[in-house]
Amino acid sequence: MTTTRYAALLRGVNVGGARKVPMADLRALLADLGHTEVRTHLQSGNAVFTTGPGADEDTLAAEIGQAMAERFGFPVDCLVRGAPYLRAVVDDCPFPADALEGRQLHVTYLDVPATADRFAAVDPTAHLPEEYRLGDRALYLYTPDGLGRSALADALARPALLRGVTATTRNWNTVRKLAELTAEPAP
Repeated sequence: MTTTRYAALLRGVNVGGARKVPMADLRALLADLGHTEVRTHLQSGNAVFTTGPGADEDTLAAEIGQAMAERFGFPVDCLVRGAPYLRAVVDDCPFPADALEGRQLHVTYLDVPATADRFAAVDPTAHLPEEYRLGDRALYLYTPDGLGRSALADALARPALLRGVTATTRNWNTVRKLAELTAEPAP
């Protein structure tokens, strides 16, 4: 039986002392759902796991989100992405990632396609030198002074732009690490 590796990206857990999800409990929850080779990365809601063939990212995300609400008592938005997608996000980066610090480059993963129409209200020249580019269900964001000081990140995260969308952002170091952790081992 073949298996597939995935990353679960949880939104808004363990940030600012609220919505605590111990990583050991997250690993146990994923194992209880029948996933194997479960690992977590950092304390901010990144988990990697293996599951059987035929799994669907949206179904997996819904199952994990429901299990999180039942176990922890609060809703958690979750995105699940497979190894090929995570590798493609790294490979398709429109910015010179190797020349930048991890804190300067971010990816916002979306549960819907990143369309120009959705982000048309954000003038790409208004926040220079900060920039953004659209990818496949991803928004690449270059912030030379980091995300915490980014006016562009604030503009792109406005509720009117993301209404009805599950979105969660990771810095470039985490983006690369998740691609690495979900990669199939060399034969």
